Amino acid sequence: MSWSRDTPRPDLAARIGRPSALLRTQVLDVLRDAILTLEFPPGRRLVERELIDLTGVSRTTVREVLRELAAEGLVRTVPQKGAVVAELSDEETEEFYDLRHVLERHMIDRFVERASDGQVIQLRRTLTRFEALVDAGCQTRMVTELLSAQASLYDVLLAGAGNTTLRSSLTQLHARGVRLRAVALLTASEQPDGAARGLRRLVEAIEDRDAPAAREAVAALLAAEATAAASTGARDLDDRAGETARPAEPLDRATRVGTDRVRRTRSA
Repeated sequence: MSWSRDTPRPDLAARIGRPSALLRTQVLDVLRDAILTLEFPPGRRLVERELIDLTGVSRTTVREVLRELAAEGLVRTVPQKGAVVAELSDEETEEFYDLRHVLERHMIDRFVERASDGQVIQLRRTLTRFEALVDAGCQTRMVTELLSAQASLYDVLLAGAGNTTLRSSLTQLHARGVRLRAVALLTASEQPDGAARGLRRLVEAIEDRDAPAAREAVAALLAAEATAAASTGARDLDDRAGETARPAEPLDRATRVGTDRVRRTRSA
């Protein structure tokens, strides 16, 4: 894809300003955020030369980052096109949520049975963080923070469940579906509030050690997320991305650094 006069080029280089030893991690974070916030919507080509121009880093770094994004399930290599932002088919999306439903119900049963009181308290604290972000208002640049808070809550659940195989399986599954959760948060106006209410219901059931109620809560959460993600439709994402992502507007992290600093970092 080439940016036209009517489409502002995102200033990705301005978002990369930490020490050179962490340069690849910085670029990975920036490109991951651009995908999750639909700055780069599903199906968009990721042309190496354009990414080099946008980020101000070397071809080697760009290629390493694209490989890592592919390992996370956010990027795919398509014949005759090269790297593109991954998109799941309707069938893949349905399979994804079916599997999450099975595994997360098992996770909840084990957590209710095995988790310590301290882990239940920790779960409430992670919920409070998520609710605080939702109360602050869901903006495009907050989506990665919401996802991080949501991931922290699941980390507590998986730790309390005490099953390493389950943890590995769900961690990989969640990584694969992170864009679906981001799309749901971005495109469904009530989804962040709905997610907060659903998570609160889940945590309250767990605090009561009520496994059936907790299973119902997690099933409702997954159903709402699946509906919100499916309602966008692959054909609608480019239009929605243009409305929500505003590529010319930098993230908070970006406003603290400048392109000149990036260039100094590269030459160091």
